[in-house]
Amino acid sequence: MKIEIERERLLRPLSQVISVVEKRQTLPILGNVYLRYEADALTLIGTDLETEIITKVAGVKGDGGETTVMARKIYDICRSLPDDASLIIKGQGERTTIKSGKSRFTLQSLPAMDFPRLEAEEWDVEIEVEQKELKGLLERTAFSMGQQDVRYYLNGCLLELNGTVLRAVATDGHRLAKSEIEQDEDIAKARQAIVPRKAIMEMTRFMEGDTMAVVAFSNNHLRVKTGNVMFTSKLIDGRFPDYEKVIPSSLSTHLLVDRVGFYDILARAAILTNEKFRGVRLKLQQGSMQVSAHNPEQEEATDEMAVVYEGPELEIGFNVGYLMDALRAINTEQVDLGVQDANSSCTLNAPEEKKTLYLVMPMRL
Repeated sequence: MKIEIERERLLRPLSQVISVVEKRQTLPILGNVYLRYEADALTLIGTDLETEIITKVAGVKGDGGETTVMARKIYDICRSLPDDASLIIKGQGERTTIKSGKSRFTLQSLPAMDFPRLEAEEWDVEIEVEQKELKGLLERTAFSMGQQDVRYYLNGCLLELNGTVLRAVATDGHRLAKSEIEQDEDIAKARQAIVPRKAIMEMTRFMEGDTMAVVAFSNNHLRVKTGNVMFTSKLIDGRFPDYEKVIPSSLSTHLLVDRVGFYDILARAAILTNEKFRGVRLKLQQGSMQVSAHNPEQEEATDEMAVVYEGPELEIGFNVGYLMDALRAINTEQVDLGVQDANSSCTLNAPEEKKTLYLVMPMRL
């Protein structure tokens, strides 16, 4: 294989592909990127056996063939060259050479025929979504996913197709995020898929702009195609919790809070919270909310702000990080905070907004 390509045309596809390549692999070839040249196009593939990303660069000069080379090394070489550099990449046997001007690099290659691929079965559901809409949907919910939870089905985000609605739900058992977008096409067959954390993060990384993404589902895989990029991921095999049961159908009390002011107060109180539990106490009174925190060193923080609240006096504790994450995801000036009592979850959402909702479980302080 031999190709001639400008540095700026190769750098972005390389950065997309190596993002799925793990630094520590069970198989040496998983640290490599697969390169194939045919029909004036260069195809690049990276995988970790759970996720796979394929990208193509059209209009490339060269000779047909394929090879694999260490992903991180070829990316670092490409990034270190001048912006206007051109590269000649030649793969032959167990070596791949890279030439640019007077620079020359020789890298070890592994047989392209040994490069593993994700073999997905037939795609039975396919939809088209605007990239920025899908990216926004994932960003509004992904932060609530579990991290290395023994309940493996929580270490991902639920994507649910139902009628014309595409819904994303994530929970770690202590908080929950739910958001949805409307689709033009009615999906006759309802579908649920639990997408792993890494795949969700990769999808938000390469999606951008107003162009459409084609999202396809099979029993065990998810595939997203955007322009020259095709991303495939295995799905988590498990049953996602019935999230509708934990979302209160109605809360007795609602208050309107200035989002930025509330976030700033929480950020200040967080400085003196217990490092392990990170609890803050909210004390609600008519027209005001007091936020307080303390830690094992007997240090305390107290702050207060005006709110639109006419309910009974109430004290309730929460993990300050969970509240702040939800507030960062809401982009309105005010936030509707729904509460019941000291033992019930609270909800956060933009006023009059029904498509996105955040739920945080209370803490005993």
